[in-house]
Amino acid sequence: MTRIYTDDDADPKALTGTVAILGYGSQGRAHARNLRDSGHDVIVGARRGGKAWARAEQDGFEVVETREAAKRARFTALLTPDMTHREVYAQIEPEMDAGDTLMVAHGFSIHYGQIKPRADLDVVLVAPKGPGDLVRREFEIGRGVPSLFAVQQDHSGKARDKALAYCRANGGTAGGAIETSFAEETETDLFGEQAVLCGGASELVTAGYETLVEAGYQPEIAYFECMHELKLIVDLMYEGGLARMHDFISETAKYGDLVSGPRVINAETRQRMREVLSDIQDGSFARDWVLENQAGKPKYDAMLRADLNQNIEKTGARLRERMAWLQPGANAGQSAE
Repeated sequence: MTRIYTDDDADPKALTGTVAILGYGSQGRAHARNLRDSGHDVIVGARRGGKAWARAEQDGFEVVETREAAKRARFTALLTPDMTHREVYAQIEPEMDAGDTLMVAHGFSIHYGQIKPRADLDVVLVAPKGPGDLVRREFEIGRGVPSLFAVQQDHSGKARDKALAYCRANGGTAGGAIETSFAEETETDLFGEQAVLCGGASELVTAGYETLVEAGYQPEIAYFECMHELKLIVDLMYEGGLARMHDFISETAKYGDLVSGPRVINAETRQRMREVLSDIQDGSFARDWVLENQAGKPKYDAMLRADLNQNIEKTGARLRERMAWLQPGANAGQSAE
């Protein structure tokens, strides 16, 4: 059985010196504030005059140029988007001393060789399994979001201890931390996004909607059945797995689940999933994505425009205008309990 690490397994003293947070987006902002509240000396590295610089200053952090942050820190968390890692690492590597630690929250750039950290650095991964806002909220109420951690290079002999200490400072061991590898974290994360969470789910929803509309049903009714109500089912599964979903849906829905689900997700579907996984494992997907970025993302932009121009999006936008609870500020003033 996989071991789950808790606060008792992490030594806060293993994370010493200044921690630099590079990238002040959703995760970066949450990590910076959590580590500061855990008693660590945190500085933020950003582009002078940018939005990240201003926001970090508003949050009370000392903000310096990216190179300066890496120079002053003993532990540098690289939390900028994956495709920026090569450029950012090229800036900070000359400023890092032997024995310093480079941390990422997703292993893409290192696993696929976009950056090749110096051999005299510790290289670790700490990946909370939730968005930054949730990571911060759970920390503030004394809980935490489960996290993954891994070690790629252990020059100092203490890389694992430092990764666990960072997990603890960010609330990860309160939520429960699981040890993994850069390969496992990267490949499973990409597969989940592509085959299930984003690619798989969006294509399934769209195909269901189009099947009903092509059969003559009203687009609005198809939207409710295939897109809108998906949240109800996902929430149940998130809260308690398949068992909770089955507890709250009708007997008719359960029977339909059991007899028709395997007709949609069948042996052919699973083979397609294996092909997606193979492209991830052999580096094909990473190579194509890197090349697409280097070319200015023309195919990506065209596919995204087409995706957002589908009929289901137009139908949904019109219906969501009537859903007051989805409008900005709709939940203002409500209790956060």
